[in-house]
Amino acid sequence: MKRDSSGVLPYTDSKPQGAADFYFAINATFRFLLDSQPGGAWEDYLEQLGREYFAPVNSAWKEEGLPMVAEYWRAFFGAEPGSEVVVEEGEGRVEIDVKVCPAIRHFRTQGRCPVSRYCEHCEILGQARARAAGMGMSLVGGNGSCRHTYFEDPDEAPARVPGSICEATL
Repeated sequence: MKRDSSGVLPYTDSKPQGAADFYFAINATFRFLLDSQPGGAWEDYLEQLGREYFAPVNSAWKEEGLPMVAEYWRAFFGAEPGSEVVVEEGEGRVEIDVKVCPAIRHFRTQGRCPVSRYCEHCEILGQARARAAGMGMSLVGGNGSCRHTYFEDPDEAPARVPGSICEATL
């Protein structure tokens, strides 16, 4: 996997932080898929994105285990403007405590309403990525603050319950 200067993210970017306006493009894509493509197209899109686009990261997670998961998320959120996140490594798991979600914060400061299911994308993507790495993942919360947990043993992760993630609001 080709990595950025931190050695963790699978891309290079000359900006010191991520591009917050990209959140609006993601939200518009989600809105389009949810409104015009019924029958699970949005979920299918996210699953495929998680497996294919993130394949280099998933492979690194599979090869290097939970320490790489923790390192990746520290680097990822370190590049996101406005995030307040604590990443903790525990016995057989990594927990990402998102105290302030940078995307939801940006939507709110800009007066832009996220799609109500916006927060579900983290769970769907995360679970697809974890499965590809031979791990499990769960998410609780949403709407600006949540907790992602990556499990070394996929059987420890609770099953996804559609509708259990808090709806995103302005």
